[in-house]
Amino acid sequence: MDNLSYKIIAYLGRTPDFNVEIKLVDDMVNNISNPYIKEWNATDKPKPTDEELNNFSTEAQKIKNNQTVLFNRRKEYGSVETQLEFLVENGVDSFITRQNAIKTKYPKESE
Repeated sequence: MDNLSYKIIAYLGRTPDFNVEIKLVDDMVNNISNPYIKEWNATDKPKPTDEELNNFSTEAQKIKNNQTVLFNRRKEYGSVETQLEFLVENGVDSFITRQNAIKTKYPKESE
């Protein structure tokens, strides 16, 4: 179902409210995932066909990969308090160098 949600995000160009605007269901059949759109309440674009959504597979994978990158960056940056402490103790240049090193370690895919 994860992949379907990322295709929908790519199709819409935004992240919808998956509790209100678009409801997804996964009917497992013989332990095989079978996700589908149960309800489409988004008003900015019509409900897409499976074929239309499949055209967004590559973009959906990029979105998923970049969310993982952002998660890893946030984890390594630490809390706001940790970042402020580093900034005060080491100065702006060291802070920027550290942030850039983390961004280099976890690069985003171009969008």
